[in-house]
Amino acid sequence: MRARSPLPERRADGSLYALPEPPAADELFERLAGGDGVLIERIVSTGHATPVGEWLEQDRDEWVVLLEGEAELTFEDGSRLPLRSGDHVLIPAGERHRVEWTREDPACIWLAVHADFGGRS
Repeated sequence: MRARSPLPERRADGSLYALPEPPAADELFERLAGGDGVLIERIVSTGHATPVGEWLEQDRDEWVVLLEGEAELTFEDGSRLPLRSGDHVLIPAGERHRVEWTREDPACIWLAVHADFGGRS
């Protein structure tokens, strides 16, 4: 009987929770995957916020989950959304919003998926 050759070892591409050393001065955006109108990215925020008077507005829907930390989003209609670890939200394409604040320690680690989800579900 012939011995089976060992299966090749697989390794993870990285950890969503790994922080840059030394910490980045600017907010960190890392493309993790994408194609055919989809972008998946990791964002690391350490006390960052959208500059006063500026709004974020995407061409595609954005589903975002805060994996670690605390933050608050503000929307153009005046509503505010506090977020803690594990909270997620779907922001429809074209909805103006801003990151009001993010906690510095622990760093805020976001996972964002940009795609056409058909608006709110």
